[in-house]
Amino acid sequence: MNSHELIESFSEFARSKNIDRPTMMSILDDVFRTMIRKKYDQDENFDVIINPDNGDLEIWRNREIVDDNSEDIWDHDKIPLAEAQKIEPDFEVGESVAEGVKLEDFGRRAVLMARQTLIQRVKDLERDNLYQKYKDQVGEIVTGEVYQVWSREALIMDKDDNELVMPKGEQIPKDRFRKGDTVRAVVHRVEVINGTPKIILSRAAPAFLERLFELEVPEIYDGLITIKNVVREPGERAKVAVESYDERIDPVGACVGMKGSRIHPVVRELENENIDIINYTDNLELYIARALSPAKVGSMKINQENGRVSVFMKPDQVSLAIGRGGANIKLASRLVGMEIDVFREATDYEEDISLDEFQDEIEPWVLAELKKIGLDTGRAVLAVKKDDIVRRTELEEEMVDDVYRIIRQEFADDEDLDDSTLEAAKNRVAAGKTTDTTVGEEAAVTHASATAVAAEHAVLDTETEATTEEAGASSPAEPAQ
Repeated sequence: MNSHELIESFSEFARSKNIDRPTMMSILDDVFRTMIRKKYDQDENFDVIINPDNGDLEIWRNREIVDDNSEDIWDHDKIPLAEAQKIEPDFEVGESVAEGVKLEDFGRRAVLMARQTLIQRVKDLERDNLYQKYKDQVGEIVTGEVYQVWSREALIMDKDDNELVMPKGEQIPKDRFRKGDTVRAVVHRVEVINGTPKIILSRAAPAFLERLFELEVPEIYDGLITIKNVVREPGERAKVAVESYDERIDPVGACVGMKGSRIHPVVRELENENIDIINYTDNLELYIARALSPAKVGSMKINQENGRVSVFMKPDQVSLAIGRGGANIKLASRLVGMEIDVFREATDYEEDISLDEFQDEIEPWVLAELKKIGLDTGRAVLAVKKDDIVRRTELEEEMVDDVYRIIRQEFADDEDLDDSTLEAAKNRVAAGKTTDTTVGEEAAVTHASATAVAAEHAVLDTETEATTEEAGASSPAEPAQ
C-alpha cells in the first residue's frame, strides 16, 4: 500500500465518521511521527506535509552538513559532507540538507500498522465525542428511531447513527416498539464499559415527564412556573407539584391548558398515564391534603421527628386515598417526603374490635385480604356487603360467610348490633353517606399504611371519579383512579 492509497482510504473513513479536517490532519501527523520515532528514535528534525484531499504525503529529513572527521557526525541532525554530496555534489559544510523519506522506506509491516492505528484513532475519537456529547445532555429529551427490539432492551439510533439503549425497566409498561418507530426519551445516564460509552435512555424517569411539561407549557420553560417535585408510577399515575412566581398565573390551570390542550399531549406520550397536578405550598398540612387527591382528608396528625403522618378520613374516601394497587398513597408519600398512614373514621359505633383480635379463629391470609381493601375492624367488615367483598378480594362466598359468623358471635352481646342496624350501616357505606365526626383518642379507626399496601400489591376498585375541582389538583384530562 503506497502513501496515496493510505491517505485516501483514511480520509474517506474519517469523513464518514464526521471527523473535521483539522482533527483528521492532527491524527495523520501524529501517526506518521510515531512511525518516524520508531525508525529514527526521534522526529524533531522531520517535516511531515499531508494533503488529505488528493492523498499526497511528503516526509522530509532535515540535517546540517558537518566535516567527515567531525565528532558530530553521529548526531541525529548532522550528516557527513561525503554523504551529503551523494545527494547533491554542490553541498558544502554548514549547509542544510532536506532529504525526502518515502513511506515504503518504513517497511510493509509499519505501513499496515499505521493504517490500523489511523482507524483505531478515529474510533477512539468517535467514542470520546459520543461520551462528551451525551454527558452534557443527561436529563434532556432526545429523539431517535427504533433499530432493534430485544426482550430486555431496545436499540435506538439518533440522527447521527449513534447507538442508544433503552432497557426494559426504563420503558413505560405499555410501550410497544417496532423497528422504524420514532421515539422520544430522556438521557438517563452515560456509562463507560470497557472504554466504550453506553448511552441509557429512559421514558420511565420523572425527568422525562418534567421535560415534556417544559415543551408544552411556555410558562415553565420561561421560569414563571417551577416544577417543585415529580413522582411517577410509569404508565399508571404521576403527581406533579408546581409553584408560580407570578400571582396572576394559576400554575395548575396553566399546566392543564384550555380544555386540557396542554396536558393532553403529555398524557398521550406517556401512554395515558393519569397525572395529578398539585399547587405546591409551604403549609405542610395543606400540601399533604393536596397530595392525597382525589381523596378528601378529614384531619391529620404530623410527626416530623419520625417523618410520619396519620391521616383520618371518611370510610368512602379510604379507597380513593390508597388508589389502585396502593399507587396513590405511595406517590403522595414520595411527593411530600413523609410516610403517610391512612385511618378510617369509625362514626357509627362507640366500640369496635380490630381484625387482629380474630387471628385465632380466622386464617391470617383471609385477614390480609380484608385489610387490602381497607377493612381493619369487625364492624367495618360487617358493614360491607358480601358481594362487594367477594368482588374486591380473592375470598369465596363460603369463606366470607364464615368471617361474618365469627365476627357476629364476637358482637353477640352488643345490643346495638341487630339486623336492622347492620343493614343500615351497609346502606350507608354503599351510598357513601357516612356522617363526619371529630376523631378523638377513643374513636375506633382502621389503619392502612402505604408500606403494607405496597408490599401486598393490592388491587382496589374505585367507584368514584373526581373532577379537577373535587380533587384539588387532578388533571381533567383523565378520570381519577
